[in-house]
Amino acid sequence: MHNPAVRMSLFSLLALATVAYGQAPKKVSKAEAVSAIASKTAPEYPPVARQLRIEGAVELEATVAEDGTVEDVNIVSGNPVLTKPAAAAVKKWKFTPFTEGGKPVKTIAPIVLTFKL
Repeated sequence: MHNPAVRMSLFSLLALATVAYGQAPKKVSKAEAVSAIASKTAPEYPPVARQLRIEGAVELEATVAEDGTVEDVNIVSGNPVLTKPAAAAVKKWKFTPFTEGGKPVKTIAPIVLTFKL
């Protein structure tokens, strides 16, 4: 397979098949995510943020595994001084597993944490 066009076509087909037959995570609303929180850890307020009186919301997307544990956290928006401690805290959270058709499924859950002095 030395032809780049053939290689690209095969890659495109493979990518399409993965999307069509793979299990893409289910997306839930903020309300659904909040109601499914089983336990959570509060983020630590960074000392530099306290000193500079930085406040604000941090928006995150948590990838929740079938067993309710947080596999990954994606930072959507927020002050960079606040985003790391917010993501670190959410990684410790536990959710009641989300289901689809009676079976637990991987889920993308939007989370907003507000830092206020």
